[in-house]
Amino acid sequence: MSDIEIRDDRAVGRLEALGDDGEVVGHIAYFVLESPAPALVPVHTIVEPAHEGQGIAGSLARELYAIAAREGVPVAPLCPYVVKWAARHPEAAPAADPELIAAAKDWLRAHPGRF
Repeated sequence: MSDIEIRDDRAVGRLEALGDDGEVVGHIAYFVLESPAPALVPVHTIVEPAHEGQGIAGSLARELYAIAAREGVPVAPLCPYVVKWAARHPEAAPAADPELIAAAKDWLRAHPGRF
């Protein structure tokens, strides 16, 4: 994998992977859950087809959990890729509280046009 830069665009809820030329080659779309407790909630992960198989999605997932750890908040993953990644990397991805997962699903149902 080439060196990628990861940028958190919190205002739009995207963690982006930038290629060597600064082009976005992948991203995780997420939102910040405020209640019952703050949490980062990844909804989906996309890597551009020309960049698949280079570890970009895994780098994005790892950085999302690192951001959450630095901010002292959990991750409540709804994205199937992030759920699988977290199961394979329990040292970097603490298990999510079922109450937070349920609250995140409720939030997503209440905001159907968001993602």
